[in-house]
Amino acid sequence: MNEEQFLHRIDVKGGILSPVELQRIIEYAQELGLEYFHFGSRQDIVFPIKNNQGGLLTELDAFDSSFFTSEKQQNISCSYVSIDIFDSTVWLRGTTYLYILEEFRYQPKLKINITDPKQQIVPLFSGDLNFIASSHEDYWYLFLKLPGWSEVYYPVLIHTWDIAKVAEAIEGIYEKVLDVEELFQFLNEKIDTNNRTIEKPLRVSFKPFPYYEGMNKMGGNQYWLGLYWRNNQYDLSFLKVLCEFCIEHRIGKICLTAWKSFIIKGIPKESKLALEKLLGQFGINVRHSALELNWHLPVNNKRALDLKKFLVMNFDQNDISTYGLTFGITSSRNLKRYFTSIVIEENQTPKAIEDFVVRPTYNILHANNFNPSSRNYIVYAQDVDQMDLPGLLLELTKTYFLNLGKEEDYSSSFKAKKEVIEIEVYQCNDCQTVYDPSVGDVVSNIPFGTEFRELPEDYNCSLCEAPKSNFEKIVLEII
Repeated sequence: MNEEQFLHRIDVKGGILSPVELQRIIEYAQELGLEYFHFGSRQDIVFPIKNNQGGLLTELDAFDSSFFTSEKQQNISCSYVSIDIFDSTVWLRGTTYLYILEEFRYQPKLKINITDPKQQIVPLFSGDLNFIASSHEDYWYLFLKLPGWSEVYYPVLIHTWDIAKVAEAIEGIYEKVLDVEELFQFLNEKIDTNNRTIEKPLRVSFKPFPYYEGMNKMGGNQYWLGLYWRNNQYDLSFLKVLCEFCIEHRIGKICLTAWKSFIIKGIPKESKLALEKLLGQFGINVRHSALELNWHLPVNNKRALDLKKFLVMNFDQNDISTYGLTFGITSSRNLKRYFTSIVIEENQTPKAIEDFVVRPTYNILHANNFNPSSRNYIVYAQDVDQMDLPGLLLELTKTYFLNLGKEEDYSSSFKAKKEVIEIEVYQCNDCQTVYDPSVGDVVSNIPFGTEFRELPEDYNCSLCEAPKSNFEKIVLEII
């Protein structure tokens, strides 16, 4: 029986929860008899459900329908968690993310990422629709990785107010159009948007992965706390008490990361000591080695966890630094979804020998220049035995440090394309004066929105007084 077969996922839109909302989810888990739950890679929550709990699960699904989702629905991932604690684009605020998420009044079936390219804690390109903040205030690049499509950028920047309706429109039509050009034309015709021309392609430079655990200073007299469990089994009794603490001390948000951890921001200075005492009473370790934190593993996968422990122990014993690097362990190749610097991929056992005890072999891949945002992975070694992995990874880290800090260019491969909008107007053949229905004719007291066919028959050109019959329909292109 597949060990992930009975995992039950709960959506946390944008990875943002209030303490009260998390309390309700904890109560739901406890009703199922659980002592812990997991965090998922899309800032969601995952329950380990036994196959004999299916009936109880169905009964409890009415517990709070705002969280629960079907297998075909997806959680929205966003980098709200990084605001005020990691680097960010100057115009982005926490309220910007909250506004965008509020506009999603439907449950998407596509993976949607809404991210800041200045941060590394939430991956930029792991979704089907990837909205990435540009340098222009309230405008976003859109990188499409739609099922069955080649990867491509949308040809214009999307306005903050339009993200939700653009996402919904794409979800409804992408399987019926042939390419991004046809998609762009369809959206222009069907929805009203405030697009902006792309003046330069997106550039995402490599930055070392940040340390995201422990009690840390924020701006002013506030702190943020990052908590991480090595086995991704978050104790419900502790989380429940932590929620009560947050409510009592007026801490409004708990944010999940893509690294199976969570962060609490805005902890008042006067509450810091009380929170540290609470952590100590539950024996919570808040200072894991950086070697531990920069790994991405599938949920509830013991083989992957054991392999990680083996490699981390070897790195530690040999004083190997992995500063700034991230690692992932996977059992299947899906390069479109990787978002770590280095990937260790377990090979599938051939069916002909799957009844025999066979030592697994692994492939090692790394992102171009170790930057996951390059979206290009290179095979470093194939069919490697587990005992040979530490040595190969050591050599790979040496290559990384040798090239760290060199100037690099991660400009997107697309050419900036100007948005062209076509409008129909009517032009006088004598003096070239244009009648635009969307503007009307102030001189002749014709209100805006009046179609040419609705003009009175005695209408004359406002400049040369030529009759209506002297006008000819033309198409103007506006760039």
